[in-house]
Amino acid sequence: MTLERIASLSSEQLSMQLSLGKWYHYQDALAEQVSLPSDPQGVFSIAFAGDFNGQQLASIVQFLAQQQFIVTAICRYQPDQNLTPALCFYSDTAKTSINPLVMNEFAHPHGFQLVQVSKPPSLTNPGLLVMDMDSTAITIECIDEIARLADVYDEVAAVTAQAMAGKLDFSESLHQRVAKLEGIEQSLIDQLKNNLPLMPGVKELCRVLKQHNWYLAIASGGFVPFAEQVQQLINLDEVHANILEFKDAKLTGKVLGTIVDAQQKAVVLRNLQQQLSLPLQQTVAIGDGANDLTMMAAAGLGVAVHGKPKVVEQAQAAICQGSLLQLLYLLTIPQAE
Repeated sequence: MTLERIASLSSEQLSMQLSLGKWYHYQDALAEQVSLPSDPQGVFSIAFAGDFNGQQLASIVQFLAQQQFIVTAICRYQPDQNLTPALCFYSDTAKTSINPLVMNEFAHPHGFQLVQVSKPPSLTNPGLLVMDMDSTAITIECIDEIARLADVYDEVAAVTAQAMAGKLDFSESLHQRVAKLEGIEQSLIDQLKNNLPLMPGVKELCRVLKQHNWYLAIASGGFVPFAEQVQQLINLDEVHANILEFKDAKLTGKVLGTIVDAQQKAVVLRNLQQQLSLPLQQTVAIGDGANDLTMMAAAGLGVAVHGKPKVVEQAQAAICQGSLLQLLYLLTIPQAE
């Protein structure tokens, strides 16, 4: 079936043409089912979060070709019943991946997302996921919300924004911000802790990963009380975060111990990988801010989730909108049978 013929297919017709979980040979036309090599050395381009028709498939093939990625096989697969089927395009010549910002600029107007991975992790093998917390596992920045209680939100949020954009050293910014929180009562911290809004899909993602013997951790520039609460909510194995000092049930404005900054997050990931005796390919790190980039670079797969443009651009892959359950698209690419 030629590309012109494919482009005329409705989403329903395309789904009938491409059986779930099967690879189809592609070279200017869709042909018979094929098997990928047992150790594929190429690049997978994954289009997800859309109701794909033939025209969209054809436009993706053409976009990839313009970026020097020639598609040799196509697969349609569905990682979870709560996710819509994705399209995966395999290019068997390894190249440098397309800038995630460029992929997002192409895909977003068409109503889907597009990422690239090589050597993807496998959900069915034991693995490690290390997550940022604020604006990743939960939808808020806890330090900003504490600042609201102290009526210094604007001052603290401005410093937070600088740090997340990579314009200010994280440790320095943390000390600056926490100093502004002196005098806040612990009861107010507890109230905030007990009402943390989870990021959509994170609980479901962790449930699926635990079912497949993955080890789950948080490495956060945020604070221990909130990280421990998230740990209970989504069944994490361990958390690493900063320790706030209290005196007379009030914040002193100081942070105790080793600061969990960008470098320390990467240390957490590497230590856990060694402790668990996992291959690098089975390690995943996700986050939204500049202080997550070092950890993401240390992982087999680093994914920006709802990230700032600088973070998206430097990540290996990016989920720019929607549920964190979509991370499963990157972990369940059908491989050789």
